[in-house]
Order: sequence, then C-alpha cells, then structure tokens
Amino acid sequence: MVYQLLALDIDGTLLRSNHKIDKETKEAISYVREKGVYVTLTTSRNFASAKKIARAVKLDDVMLVTHSGAFIAEEVEKPIYEERISNEDVNKIVNILEEFDCHIRIIHERLAVGNRVKHNNYLSAKMTLGIGDPLFYPVNFVETLSEYLEKKDLSPPKIDAHFFNEDEREEARLMLEERIPSISVVRSTKCNFGILPKGVSKAKGLRILGEKLGVPVDEMVVIGDADCDAEMIRQAGLGVAMGNASYELKRLADWVTRSNDQQGVSYMVKEVFRKQMRVQLKR
Repeated sequence: MVYQLLALDIDGTLLRSNHKIDKETKEAISYVREKGVYVTLTTSRNFASAKKIARAVKLDDVMLVTHSGAFIAEEVEKPIYEERISNEDVNKIVNILEEFDCHIRIIHERLAVGNRVKHNNYLSAKMTLGIGDPLFYPVNFVETLSEYLEKKDLSPPKIDAHFFNEDEREEARLMLEERIPSISVVRSTKCNFGILPKGVSKAKGLRILGEKLGVPVDEMVVIGDADCDAEMIRQAGLGVAMGNASYELKRLADWVTRSNDQQGVSYMVKEVFRKQMRVQLKR
C-alpha cells in the first residue's frame, strides 16, 4: 500500500509532555512532504491554536482538521467544512452546565468565552482548558455566561467543560444528552468533555478532507494517543497509536510507535514512510 496522507494528532502525539516539538519530528514531517505525502493535523484544539502549531512544523499551506472535526480549513476565512452548535442549543447547554460547579469555555474559531469559577482548582481548570490560548486569539472571561449570551449570539463549533467532581460530570453529561439530542458529548484530553454538533468527529473530518484531496481513507496513516482518536485510527489504512496511548487504543491500532517523549512520530515515519519510498524507487 502506498500512503498519500499523514494525519497527526497534536496533544500527546506531535507535542512532547512539555508542549515542545522535537527537531527530529520537524525533520520527519519535512521528509514526507518532500516525497509528496500530504501532512495534516487533526485536533480538538481551536483553529487558531492548531494553525500556530502548523506553522511551527512548516505546514502553513495545508488544511487542518480542528475543533474535533467541526472546522476544517487552511485559512480561517475559507473553511471547506464547518458544523456549528446552534445559538439556541448553546443557550440550553450553558443553562444546564451552570447548574454545576464547572468551568465552561465556548470555543469559536475566532474567540473564546469562559466563565469565572470561584474554586480552589480554577487555576488548574484554566490551564487545562486553554494552554496558550491568549497567544492565539482573545479569551474573554465573564461572571455569568448565560447573561453574556443574552446580549451576544454565538454559534461555535465546540464547547468545552471542566468539572471538579466526577459525579457531577457524569450527571451533567447524561442531562445534556437527554435534553439536547442535536449534540454529542465526547471525552477530551484537554478537558473533562467537549460538546459538538451531532455526527461531528475527527474521523468524519478526515474523510471529508480525503474527499477534497482525492485520497481514500485506506491510503492514510493516522497517529493519535487519546480515546477520541479511536475511530479515525480504526478507519485508516494504517492506524498508529502512540506509546503513551491507552491500552485499549493500542489494541485496536495496526501499529504502536514510541511515546511522545521518545520521538514516536519521527520513529514511525522512518519505519513506515522510508520503507515505502524505497519500494517506490525500486518500481
């Protein structure tokens, strides 16, 4: 099989635990690009954050699958695909979540709005939900999101929530799924869960990107580390789990590479793509 597309998750995959990118990883990405392989990022992060990281690995000119698949674009002004939570549903979601002790972040592709939480663990929530966000686009913190939404309509691709109590998190999840059938509640590496328009996923986003590029999923290599990466790893021609991934994700993957702190991406590229290049040269 000749693979034409390489899709990389960001957190726990492309980035080390210290949120830096290895020189070897950058070189591996440049190597496969020079050989004609399309490289993209697939992430739960917002578009602005993903674009910043894409520039760091010289992927300025590629379409990115962001907001967990709800927003796909090369430039923010020209998305090839976007799904949004309706303004009506945003209000319902916020009203439900405000019944609980949680931090809420409305993730638009141009801005973010979050509620201030009077909690000892608020700093932890703020860091978890928005590492570096202020560097990428405005983040506005307000006392009460429901009051803010009375004055401003928002239809974002995604909403994130961070809870301080597991029982409350589960109660909120069940309540959201029961009362708002047009959304999906998914686990996230950066928060307790993310809320998306129904049917949105990284896997679907990759299929849409593949159709745009003329690349079928069986000619894709996908690398990830989180449970939310499972569907896109399962559907890929070669699904790769990072060494730091869960046991369940490793079981369903075709290949397991090293961890993100052991240059897992560059190791995989050397083992898979350089072998592919040698086969093509022989032909």
